[in-house]
Amino acid sequence: MLLPRLFCLVDATDDLSLLPALARAGVGGFQVRAKAVDDRALLALTRAVRAAVEEYGALVVVDDRVDVALAAGAAGVHLGASDLPVADARRIAPGLVVGATCRSRAEVVAAREQGADYAGFGPVFASDSKAGLPEPLGVAAVAAATGVLPLVAIGGIDAAGAALARAAGAHGVAVIGSIWRPPDPVAAAKELVAAVA
Repeated sequence: MLLPRLFCLVDATDDLSLLPALARAGVGGFQVRAKAVDDRALLALTRAVRAAVEEYGALVVVDDRVDVALAAGAAGVHLGASDLPVADARRIAPGLVVGATCRSRAEVVAAREQGADYAGFGPVFASDSKAGLPEPLGVAAVAAATGVLPLVAIGGIDAAGAALARAAGAHGVAVIGSIWRPPDPVAAAKELVAAVA
């Protein structure tokens, strides 16, 4: 598995018509995270994302839902602390790429022992994309957690933050607002691609 350097999170409210251009710009991973839709809508969204980006070699993972990832033919699943345990996901879906949300080196070690392929590590910086996040961990925490699993830094990451995370040892980054909020998401994606190269 070639883990992407840049993941773009995708919600049902995002402009899916931009996905092929984002993939062409070098976004190598797309994480489907749509908390407000029902199962059928999530499945349809995941299939739509796959159809838009897979011809460009992009990896599609689904947030939280092993069943939807399998049903949609996605490449992987990303699991948080309250989701199905990594070891169980690995057992029932051995072919999926499995990521685990981690906030410390100890959690990264535990995720590796359970069979995770990578750790989503954060929030590195302040973020308003998700309610209830802890205080930002900072770049030093990224550096302290490297060398166990590939780290995908997340949380308030713009191009400058992406470069800092990479310099600290992160394999790559995952972003939401720094692609979807600018007036030109494709140009923003190209800046991020350059920052994580």
